[in-house]
Amino acid sequence: MVEKTLTGTTVAQVMAELAELADPRTREVNERHGDDHGVNLSKLRALAKRLKTQQDLAEQLWQTGDTAARLLAILICRPKAFERDQLDTMLREARRPKVHDWLVNYVVRKSPHGEELRRAWLADPDPVVASAGWALTTDRVAAKPAGLDLTALLDVIEAEMRDAPDRLQWAMNHCLAQIGIEHAGHRARAIDIGERLGVLKDYPTSPGCTSPYAPTWIAEMVRRQHEAEADRRERAVEVTI
Repeated sequence: MVEKTLTGTTVAQVMAELAELADPRTREVNERHGDDHGVNLSKLRALAKRLKTQQDLAEQLWQTGDTAARLLAILICRPKAFERDQLDTMLREARRPKVHDWLVNYVVRKSPHGEELRRAWLADPDPVVASAGWALTTDRVAAKPAGLDLTALLDVIEAEMRDAPDRLQWAMNHCLAQIGIEHAGHRARAIDIGERLGVLKDYPTSPGCTSPYAPTWIAEMVRRQHEAEADRRERAVEVTI
């Protein structure tokens, strides 16, 4: 017997609908990025909007282990309803890139356990888990840097980023760039580390997009900040005239 949620929607019904939405071409594209589902994300979001928030259903969908079901679970869950150990277990289960990214971005970041998990994951020996810790640290570098030892973070990045596995390396590089962008006092060192390590220097970048190579990324974002500040000052002068 399939367990029903409070709204009457069953896991079996949702899984059947996800199966109907699956498209072989979409799966083929997703598999190139390490994901193993064939559901268009716009259609997945539309389904989530129809289901609305259902924590019980979300937890049941997660337990299926199916990638599309887990993405849907993330969209319909209540982030603050998860316990700390529950989120830790979920992250360790989330081996597909999209599930991992959505879980960190849409759930852990909104959880009251986010900071505790950030500190624990940052030093985790599993590079995929550690990458989540670095992603959460990058958020703090930009939005809430008080209490962070930016020098110590740069020390770790300098020592470990070059040889880190891809996903961890990407997360550490993002943190390096964010430190350089947001904190002028550490900018020169961040750029120097990026130049000496050369991580993602040759990463293919589409026209109009900013390279993830930290020195280029930092320079471009700082340039935009200066332009925005100059425009703001110019408008302020026009208002006063």
